[in-house]
Amino acid sequence: MTALGSLPLSETAFDRNGIARVDERFLDSIRADSRTLAVLVRGRDVAVDGETLALLPLSGLTDSQSVVYLGTTTGDEGGVPAGTPIVAARADDEQQAWVPLRDVAAVLSVRDAGLAAAAVAVMGWHETSRFCPRCGTETRVGHAGWMRWCEPCQAEHFPRTDPAVIVRVTDADNRILLGSNAAWETGRYSLFAGFVEAGESLEAAVVREVYEEAGVRVADPRYLGSQPWPFPRSLMLGFAAQLDAEQAASDTTPDGDEILEVRWFTRDELRDPSSGVLLPGRSSIAHAIIEQWLVGE
Repeated sequence: MTALGSLPLSETAFDRNGIARVDERFLDSIRADSRTLAVLVRGRDVAVDGETLALLPLSGLTDSQSVVYLGTTTGDEGGVPAGTPIVAARADDEQQAWVPLRDVAAVLSVRDAGLAAAAVAVMGWHETSRFCPRCGTETRVGHAGWMRWCEPCQAEHFPRTDPAVIVRVTDADNRILLGSNAAWETGRYSLFAGFVEAGESLEAAVVREVYEEAGVRVADPRYLGSQPWPFPRSLMLGFAAQLDAEQAASDTTPDGDEILEVRWFTRDELRDPSSGVLLPGRSSIAHAIIEQWLVGE
């Protein structure tokens, strides 16, 4: 089984410079640097300029509510020289072209997609993490935006990433198993996915999730690749698995709550434009995993 290769949002073409941001004075120096550019974030939307990320001078922003250091550029791109400091800034400027990150992830450059993923993820964490989960005290920001500190109980809190498995299941006839979610429009299908539980391995999560959602036992989970999915803070871990030899392919049972329909598809059925089947968008790891199977890898 070959790896998935490059995935939207998955590569980093900038230096996160994690050592430097530990210095509590570092963010002030970045704010004062006239070269500093900002990725503007509004919820899960980012500001764009056509098919590129809008990188605006931080010094010119008057309505930014908070700033987090993302890193420095490592190459020249789009008129931005290597070594340029980049921050994320929460803003609500109606003059900007705001788009959901998941809608443009597949068309942004590697640098822009990586910056946008980091910006949306860390800003989303700040929105939900103002108060200490230990004692309830309001925390203050440290590490240039990558830590929150609680003075009364001395707790340090860092951005969370929740691992989730997403699985391509195939049978002996090389058909693929897809499910239709209750929240989707008619005809949309995708792979089975779910969060890894406490004390659970990735492989065990693969087996459990497919059985819970589709009533199907699988075997031989094989890792394919990963994708950060900051909506709000997931890391999608792609797997391929085979239908268990003792499981009948026809014996499927959608959970009836999240998954309403489970179907086996051949390649020809998914390639047929008249089938009415809608598959995941190009920004997602689900699209890449299904596409890999469609081309016969």
